[in-house]
Amino acid sequence: MDVKAAAKAVKQGDIAPVYLLYGTEKYQMNEFVSFLTEHAVSENERDFALVHYDLADTPLQQVIEEAEMVPFMVPRKLILVQDASVFTAGKDQGKVEHRPESLLEYMKNPAEYSVLVFIVNQEKLDERKKIVKAVKTGGTLLSFMPLGSEDLLKWIVKKAKEQGCTLEESAAEAVIRNAGTQLQTLAAEIDKLCLYAGKGGTIRPDIVDELIARSTEQNVFALVEDIANLRVDRALSIFYELLKQKEEPIKIAALIARQFRIILQVKDLAGQSYSQQQIASQLGLHPYAVKIAGEQARKFQAAQLKQILSRLGTLDYQMKTGAIDKVLGLELFLLKLAA
Repeated sequence: MDVKAAAKAVKQGDIAPVYLLYGTEKYQMNEFVSFLTEHAVSENERDFALVHYDLADTPLQQVIEEAEMVPFMVPRKLILVQDASVFTAGKDQGKVEHRPESLLEYMKNPAEYSVLVFIVNQEKLDERKKIVKAVKTGGTLLSFMPLGSEDLLKWIVKKAKEQGCTLEESAAEAVIRNAGTQLQTLAAEIDKLCLYAGKGGTIRPDIVDELIARSTEQNVFALVEDIANLRVDRALSIFYELLKQKEEPIKIAALIARQFRIILQVKDLAGQSYSQQQIASQLGLHPYAVKIAGEQARKFQAAQLKQILSRLGTLDYQMKTGAIDKVLGLELFLLKLAA
C-alpha cells in the first residue's frame, strides 16, 4: 500500500492496528503521523490517548503490554514508537533487550482499542525478519523516500497553492536551486514567499532570488551549472560573492570537486542504464540533484571530467602548500575551465 491509499483509508475510518513507517523523508513521515493522529483520536482525548515510546530505552515487549492494556478514559489510544531498529538489518547495539516474538504473538490478535505506529528513519527494512513479514501481512507498511524530480516540483507548486498563492514553474525550479531539496526547509521558504506575495499573489523567479538566500553548497551548485553552460561572468560573480561571505577558497574548490565527481558518477551510471532513482539510491543523493547532474553530464565527455578532477586535485595541493595564491588559483581554474 502506498501513502495516498493509506491516507484515504484512514480518512474513511479504516485504521490499521499496526503501522510501520520507514524511509529518509522525515517531513512526509511526520505529516502522515499528524494526519493519523487527527483521525484516530479526538483533540480533547489526546492527553490520555497519545503514548510515546523509544525502543532505544524501552523493550519491545513493554510496548506490546501497553497496546494490550485497556485505555483509560478514552475509547482508543495511539502508541507512537521511535527508533524501531528491530525492523532493520544488523545487530542492535543498544543495551535494551527486545523480544520480537512478543510482536509476532500480538499480530495474531491485535487489540481493537490500540493503534501501534513504528517509526524507522532508515532507507531499508530487513525483509527477511519475521516481524517485518508479520506487519506486511497483518498491518500497514509505508515507505517515505525522497520525491522524484518531477514530483518535487509538483509538491512545491501544490504547497504554495495551499497557502493561497501561485508559483510560476520557473519559480519552483528557483526555490529548489536556492533552498535545496529538504522538504522541511522548502515548506518554510514557501510559507515566507506566500506571506510576501499575499493571498492570490504570484511568485516569480526574481522574488525567489530576492527572498531565499542560497547556502554555500547551493552557490557552488549554481557556479558549476554556469560553467557547464559557458556563463563565465555569472560563475565568477558567484565566486566573488562567496569570497565576500568569507568562504575559504580551499572549501569552495573542494565543493566544486565534489560536484564534478557527482557529474562523472552520474554519467557513468547512466551509461550503464541505471534509472534516476537507482542512481540516487546508489550515490545517496536526491533524485532532483541526479537530474541536474545528468543534464550537466551531457555537456562533458568522461575524459574531460576526469581531467577537471585531476586539475582540481593539483590545485588543492598547490593551495595547501602555498605554491599558488588561493584566490588567484581558483580564478585561473575557472577561466581555463570555461575556455
